[in-house]
Amino acid sequence: MLSVNDLMTAIPDTVTPQTTLRQVIEVMKSQGCRQLPVLRDGKLAGIITDRDVRLVMNSPLLLHGRWQDEEILDSMTAETCMTPDPMTVSPHTSAYQAANMLSIYKFGALPVVDNGELVGIITVTDFLNYFALQQPELIDQGD
Repeated sequence: MLSVNDLMTAIPDTVTPQTTLRQVIEVMKSQGCRQLPVLRDGKLAGIITDRDVRLVMNSPLLLHGRWQDEEILDSMTAETCMTPDPMTVSPHTSAYQAANMLSIYKFGALPVVDNGELVGIITVTDFLNYFALQQPELIDQGD
């Protein structure tokens, strides 16, 4: 049986609740990811996504001029816009069950936790990469 452990990104990049949005964006850009687990004292506290950051920066609830973007990026933290206590899976969870959870809840990723410790992250991209590699001869055809 294919498990989350077979597809996940082990030991993913993380941020803390105090990480500024500017730093969150920098980590996402440098690592080429769209979701980051948020750790408080080494334990999973939440998950922040590129969408969370965009919503804060473009929120109608936070009226501001574009000239204030720099201040927001440096003063707001991951904790202010992360999803706290996110849904998780274990490394032993069936890959099919994890894919179903991503589909049903429209998540881009699920943190992978084993005995209370973050050990990885499973993303929609992980599933797409796995699927694409099943018939690599078809990838270059452009159909």
